[in-house]
Amino acid sequence: MRSQVTTLSLSLALLLLPSTLAEGLYSKTSPVLQLSGQSYRSLIEQSNHTSIIEFYAPWCGHCKNLQPAYEKAAKSLAGLAKVGAVNCDAEENKPFCGSMGVQGFPTLKIVRPGKKVGKPTVEDYRGERTAKGIVDAVVEKIPNHVRRLKDADYEAWLAEGGGDRAKAMLFSEKGTVSALLKAVAVDFLGAIDVAQIRNKETVATEKFNVEKCPTLVLVPGAGKEPIHYNGELKKEAIVAFLSQAASPNADPAPKEKKAKTSSSTSTNKSKASKASSSFSKASASHESQDSRSAKATQTSETLEDDFDPTESPTPKVVTDKFQQPIKVPDVAPPITALPDGLSLQQKCLNTKSSTCLLALLPENPTPDTAAAISSLSTIHHKHTQAKRTLFPFYQLPASNSQAAALRSKLDLASNTVEILAVNGKRGWYRHFPSTTFSQNAIEDWVDAVRMGDTPRHELPSGLVVPADGLPTEPIKMDFGSAEGLREAMKGQMPEGMGFEVEEIDDDM
Repeated sequence: MRSQVTTLSLSLALLLLPSTLAEGLYSKTSPVLQLSGQSYRSLIEQSNHTSIIEFYAPWCGHCKNLQPAYEKAAKSLAGLAKVGAVNCDAEENKPFCGSMGVQGFPTLKIVRPGKKVGKPTVEDYRGERTAKGIVDAVVEKIPNHVRRLKDADYEAWLAEGGGDRAKAMLFSEKGTVSALLKAVAVDFLGAIDVAQIRNKETVATEKFNVEKCPTLVLVPGAGKEPIHYNGELKKEAIVAFLSQAASPNADPAPKEKKAKTSSSTSTNKSKASKASSSFSKASASHESQDSRSAKATQTSETLEDDFDPTESPTPKVVTDKFQQPIKVPDVAPPITALPDGLSLQQKCLNTKSSTCLLALLPENPTPDTAAAISSLSTIHHKHTQAKRTLFPFYQLPASNSQAAALRSKLDLASNTVEILAVNGKRGWYRHFPSTTFSQNAIEDWVDAVRMGDTPRHELPSGLVVPADGLPTEPIKMDFGSAEGLREAMKGQMPEGMGFEVEEIDDDM
């Protein structure tokens, strides 16, 4: 009788096992969002917020070990970013996990909003599997739409949009922008402009009667009086306070209805089938390895994908019968290169030169080289397009003799990318401290340099040369054509005097 009971209990346990696995690791009360392929596209892909997603299997030992830290990270990131998980062992999720390139468990991916809604950038998370490591990595990827202001430019910022658009200003003792304020700016992107200003900017501080920091001030616009926020600096309370001037953005953004053709539907089904088949094979192999070795290392548990960020899978394609016009992307031009020591001295390293930002490049290009130049070019282009005054950015090849002198005098390695802000007139430099050359990291540092919030050091003697001893830079005047020159000179010549324009062939 005991044998029959044991057999029956074992049979019931085996029958219940699949349903238990289907429930996944995270309960309904967990701070971690439980996602499927469909809910990913609606909650994550369409969102303005940064997210981190875990792809896991309930039988995976390392996934179970990660669970407490992942839930702790989700609590810390509540209101700042989204933390989700996809059970790749569920049959309906296998095509989606395959399309995301998941080959092992757990796989963590950070999803950042792209330039177009619904087309985010997806990249692997390769940091520590701890709550702090996850939180730090996600916070760094939160988009920064917060303007940093000074007494000299806050009035111009308030006047942007004709003065009718609502704005919010945080007066703070700190120079860095918090993740909380960045998240608030994301919530009200396009509805309320958000800025931060230091309490040492006394003109603005007195203008808005700020007596303590931090103080959040809402300027409703349309001539209405500013309103001071007196509550706690908590996300929900701040959003409620700002909502009296404008509603926060819907999250996710409203969907655009697009017709689907039968051919596109069948193609998507075919891709999903292939992805599911490929993923199932990899998953089965992984589960077999997991069962054979309960003490598998994290490296054996996680099969890494390519390093380069990828676009979110299965993007929606317009299938209108009329050909759609091609939209040329607004590509940021690369920052100017200074090829030799003289050009660097003329621009940045003389006794009359103001602040310059310099990217010192190694002789042999690395992935960091491309990342740094891309980030700097995008930041500089963004400020140029917005017609905001910013110090010039330059890249220095290894062949530039003064770049080599900078590395030697400042004790910088020769085979790494280094970013410096230098001011020849005042004789100081500031060094970008991070080895992560993401746009967000560099932009935060550039803001800190602009606001004077980063440590500065004295430039060693011999690097800055007297401005009067340098040859004068040639003045370039481009009139486009001889006709353009005639128009420019019209009315500039003395009465009775004329001039002739002759085009000369450069090959003569």
